[in-house]
Amino acid sequence: MMNETKPLRIGILVARGRALENWELMILDRILAEPSLELAAVFPHPDPFEDGTTSKLLSWGARLEAGTLARQPAYSPKYFHSHRHFIDCYDADGDKRCATDTITGAMLRRLKLDLVIRTTPKGMADEAIAALPFGEWAFNFSDQQSAEADWFGYAEVLARAPTAEIALYARCGGKADKREIARAAFNIKPSAARLSAFVRERSVTLLLRELARLADTRQFNPPAFVEATEAHAPSYGDLVRYGCIVAGSVSAKAFRSIKARLHSDSAIWTLYTGHGQIDDFDPSEAVEIPPSDNSIKADPFLFEHEGKCYLFYEAYARGDRKAHIAVGRFDGDALTQVGVALERPYHLSYPFIFRDGDQIFMIPETHQARRLEIWRCSEFPLKWELHATAFEGQSPADSILIRHGGKWWLFTNLSDFHAYEDHCSELYLFEVDGPALTGIKPHKRNPVVIGSTEARGAGRIFEHDGRLLRPSQNNAHGIYGYGLNIMEIETLTLDDYRERRIRTITPGFKAGLHGCHHFDATGGRYILDARLTI
Repeated sequence: MMNETKPLRIGILVARGRALENWELMILDRILAEPSLELAAVFPHPDPFEDGTTSKLLSWGARLEAGTLARQPAYSPKYFHSHRHFIDCYDADGDKRCATDTITGAMLRRLKLDLVIRTTPKGMADEAIAALPFGEWAFNFSDQQSAEADWFGYAEVLARAPTAEIALYARCGGKADKREIARAAFNIKPSAARLSAFVRERSVTLLLRELARLADTRQFNPPAFVEATEAHAPSYGDLVRYGCIVAGSVSAKAFRSIKARLHSDSAIWTLYTGHGQIDDFDPSEAVEIPPSDNSIKADPFLFEHEGKCYLFYEAYARGDRKAHIAVGRFDGDALTQVGVALERPYHLSYPFIFRDGDQIFMIPETHQARRLEIWRCSEFPLKWELHATAFEGQSPADSILIRHGGKWWLFTNLSDFHAYEDHCSELYLFEVDGPALTGIKPHKRNPVVIGSTEARGAGRIFEHDGRLLRPSQNNAHGIYGYGLNIMEIETLTLDDYRERRIRTITPGFKAGLHGCHHFDATGGRYILDARLTI
């Protein structure tokens, strides 16, 4: 009989005297829900913040922002109960409080901890860290806070950075050398408070993925952690500039929100078509298929049928809050409208259409229905019937089904969220049994890609010249659909996934564009969409 691997024993270091934040509760809850992980102790740090205080203006501003721009419902744990898991610091004999109220190496060895996750700026002494086989883990944003304020995100907003980066690192060994475990970049938000709250929620998934990887392999040899420029608390001058930037961003967003509620505005996209392949197409030479107020087109997919090239796309009129799937037919570079392919009570987009044998299927985005739907064509191109559903109660988006290596693979952007639903940051992969979706096996390293610059799907996956190429969105500069990547998938198995970026297309290929976020091709013709408004 084989011996089962023991769970990874984990401690959490939190600030004493402060209520646990949502992201901390989520970490505790998900560790307890994962059989390969064991929450062995929660340590309240008696002095969790660095010496010194932040300015009153920063403290006041941070509280105001958190209450107005980053409000979120309280997280209700399913498994975590503080009275069961909190412990204070005891000496090696375990019978009295330490006079210094600190965590010692002897204590960690007695508890048989594998690692400690730190959510505070100040951590454990080097002597204690040396007792942990896998060290003390922390995120870079945990280092950017005081007792009065959190300043993660201020530097990015002030610099008008395209993205904000989070890094998960470990302090290991007797000298507590820093080692990088993982990092991810996320689209910028209009305020530091919103950005900070958002990345904290996203960080939970990143942390749990890496913990699961370690629990499975017990291999840990991360590279040295290279820190970016240290982010200091903003000065008075920084805060004045920051206030002006945020006021402008919030005003612009409020204006767009009012226009949307009045049904007087929508995001406007246009299409470009040309001739070329996924690895060599030149969008600057493409021909535009412009929108009209009653026919805005996005998420285009091409499909050849009986010698003709059809286009399936998300369609809506200016001011609409819900889209349907329409279809047109190409005559040269001109597009002739054919009709409505699919319309539902909820929003539809991203009509991925594919053939399996003599049957034609479509997987539109249906995340508003809280499930994935596969439709089968009963009469091409305008009659479709529901064939299969999956992920009931979840929030999948931009799903692609491919057959590769004799297996069917489903790529989808699930949003695992509490306060901030987001389909741009996590790519999930599943082995399935085909369009019926009766058998679904999750990838061992889900989500296989994390970060808004590469995770979200941007069209069909291609097998081209022996390479597997995946278009993905590059969401940056505060814009959804800012750019388009071509990723080469280098490894695709149920246990491993690796890809690399080989090309990025930004909206500068034509004048007046704000973004481009989708690509498809067939029969030597390609098509992509581009954003005309923010």
